[in-house]
Amino acid sequence: MKLWNKDNTNTSQLVETFTVGRDKEFDILLAEHDVLGSLAHTQMLESIGLLTKEELASIQEALNNILQDIHDGKFTIDKNAEDIHSQIELMLTQRIGEAGKKVHSGRSRNDQVAVDIKLYLRSEILKIKEEAKGLFDLLIAQSEKFKDKLLPGYTHLQIAMPSSFGLWFGAYAESLTEDFELLAAAYHVANKNPLGSGAGYGSSFPLNRAMTTKLLHFGSLNYNSVYAQMSRGKTERIVAMALSSLAATLSKLSMDACLYLNQNFGFISFPNELTTGSSIMPHKKNPDVFELARAKCNRIQSVPNELTLLINNLPSGYHRDLQLTKEILFPAIEELKACLQIIRLMLSNIEIRDNILSEDKYKYIFSVEAVNEMVNKGIPFREAYKQIGNQIEKGEFFFDYQKKLNHTHEGSIGNLCIKEIKEAMGMALKKFK
Repeated sequence: MKLWNKDNTNTSQLVETFTVGRDKEFDILLAEHDVLGSLAHTQMLESIGLLTKEELASIQEALNNILQDIHDGKFTIDKNAEDIHSQIELMLTQRIGEAGKKVHSGRSRNDQVAVDIKLYLRSEILKIKEEAKGLFDLLIAQSEKFKDKLLPGYTHLQIAMPSSFGLWFGAYAESLTEDFELLAAAYHVANKNPLGSGAGYGSSFPLNRAMTTKLLHFGSLNYNSVYAQMSRGKTERIVAMALSSLAATLSKLSMDACLYLNQNFGFISFPNELTTGSSIMPHKKNPDVFELARAKCNRIQSVPNELTLLINNLPSGYHRDLQLTKEILFPAIEELKACLQIIRLMLSNIEIRDNILSEDKYKYIFSVEAVNEMVNKGIPFREAYKQIGNQIEKGEFFFDYQKKLNHTHEGSIGNLCIKEIKEAMGMALKKFK
């Protein structure tokens, strides 16, 4: 069944296979949202006299039964149906007869899929928000737990200055607060109702778009009917940009974990069940989880670019190119949720080595402290810097770093600012309302 069927419709099978592509595979994810959109649309149709109360009751009962089938995992798209919209209208017609053919009044497949995608993206953003908030809470907890575990800081991959795992965990927590800012902005873009814009040029029916906006719990609507259609592709790209920012944070964290697990660093470890081995080297404990998370998140960061290349030279109005946004963005959403879940599992089980800075290779890590001590005694900074630098080059530098280690704690390394980071996250979360 095709929504555009006429008596003489006879599409080549090759054309049909090519144009449908992988659409049904991703349309399953839209099934619930398509039904919700139809429930709102038909309620609105009854309010303007295009459906009787009896027809509405019959349609809504059938739609709710289909919705239950979807929730129960019993829903499939028939091989003869072109897409999710065709499938649901076909099921309605089979179950309730002629009334099922009236649900498309005042609606185009264009605004139907647009509302489905916005409902889906809005729902998925909220799921990602919850997963990322769980990771944020863990990072904050780990920052407090390991605030006194010292860690060598690196610049240019060279030993630099002392840091702490408290600061390390907290840095990624704060990074997430800024990712949430973008996620909230994407949520607001997705939270606008395009239903009632038709194929992009409105309808001669007196459609009540404010009513469907309220029924579908959208924050507002896309007012201009042409722009409502133009928002296809743009909405997906904006959401992808937010996901990309979050993925960048996870990718960098994963790279740190791979580095710190390396034997030449040896800062952290994980239980055996969370690492993998080698088929030939019995001593190996590989960070496959973080390597795959890094790769997946790097790939997610390419999604905004891919969507840009897909839609960049399209004029206004609907174009079939937009169908492909689903197969670009939808898998990225699933992968990001999986990465958030697995990284949270890993960091919940992280083991951190004691006394890392006591190793001889870190004997210069407190050289800045030595300079600062001289400055506190009245020596100009540049002169102090030169004296310590010359001592290091001549092998004459000595700083009782062991004594310093024994008396150094997080507070003397850097303020965790946990309260402020929590407040920043609180402000970002409020923007989803």
